[in-house]
Amino acid sequence: MGTNAEKRMRQNLKRRARNRWRKRQYRTAMRQYRETILHGSVDQAESELRELYKILDRVAAKGTIHKNKAARYKSKLAQRLDQKKASASSS
Repeated sequence: MGTNAEKRMRQNLKRRARNRWRKRQYRTAMRQYRETILHGSVDQAESELRELYKILDRVAAKGTIHKNKAARYKSKLAQRLDQKKASASSS
């Protein structure tokens, strides 16, 4: 028969794999968004930001990252979009 410690190890492995997958998901989306900010259009960046908000909210709700960390990311990403809009309208 297995012990509690063995079960706990199995659970931790599963959770760790799930959390790593979630982190990889939002980090990849953030890289894509930063690339769009540099080289893409404002409309494309806005739609990517909406998707990124959903991903960050989901990851925070699941407890993979803290909700304040997600809020901080969202704020910074929105600032980048505002800067791009300002530079697009001035030129």
